[in-house]
Amino acid sequence: MRRAPCPWTGPSRRCSRRCATGAEWFGAVELTAGLLVLVLAAGFAAGWIDAVVGGGGLLQLPALLLVPGLSPIQALATNKLGSVFGTATSALTYRRRLRQDLSTALPMAAVAFAAALGGAVVAAHLPAGVIRPVILAALIAVAVFTAVRPGLGQVAGVGPRRSTALARAVALGAAVGFYDGVLGPGTGTFLILGLVLLLKFDFLHASAQAKVVNLATNLGALAYFVPSGHAVLGLGLLLGVANLVGGYVGARMAIARGTGFIRVVYLMVVAALIVKVGADTLAPLLR
Repeated sequence: MRRAPCPWTGPSRRCSRRCATGAEWFGAVELTAGLLVLVLAAGFAAGWIDAVVGGGGLLQLPALLLVPGLSPIQALATNKLGSVFGTATSALTYRRRLRQDLSTALPMAAVAFAAALGGAVVAAHLPAGVIRPVILAALIAVAVFTAVRPGLGQVAGVGPRRSTALARAVALGAAVGFYDGVLGPGTGTFLILGLVLLLKFDFLHASAQAKVVNLATNLGALAYFVPSGHAVLGLGLLLGVANLVGGYVGARMAIARGTGFIRVVYLMVVAALIVKVGADTLAPLLR
């Protein structure tokens, strides 16, 4: 029977006695001091962006893909591991400062966890190019819709009745959770817009609710990625420290500056996502 890949070294190397004693946490990954600084800086920035509007994977995932010895699926899994620390920190910071009601976020989180787990399984077998054009079209629509409605999300509106709100929350959690498991970057961005449009949150409270759901999607994806051996735990934990600090700083800044600040950063992140996904979509056609 084939031996399962070691979760500490990833699937690219056979587990060894050194691994069993915890001495080898990085597998085939080759990190210079300069590259490590770059990856950790990207992790801090990603934690900050994720805490404000989501989309930190736009920085962190490409940085991980620069690391020699790290396959794309390992980069995706390690990105999730690092992100979970920043997301948890920002979620706790929002919770302590805003005292928000979690009756919407918790059902969403439960559904999103399961959906992200399913998405992670699909991610291991599905070429990313299959869904990139759909994501690109959705991002362009999000950017245009938000830009032409300057009042969107500035103040909380009157939400739907409880049964309708629950149904919308569950549907949103399932859709975004699956997307996060498959790809990831922009998950918080889609969550925030969904909460603003469907459930009438303002940007600040939508961002706070999104962190709880995003934490669940990260954990759901990791429930597959870690046991399957795709996450490189040593690198992921280092990224987690950088994400944790960035998430704390970002959440404090978002709370202090309010919805106007979040809206501006939101549009900037969506624009950057459009450029990144557009480039990834067109690259195969230009070769």
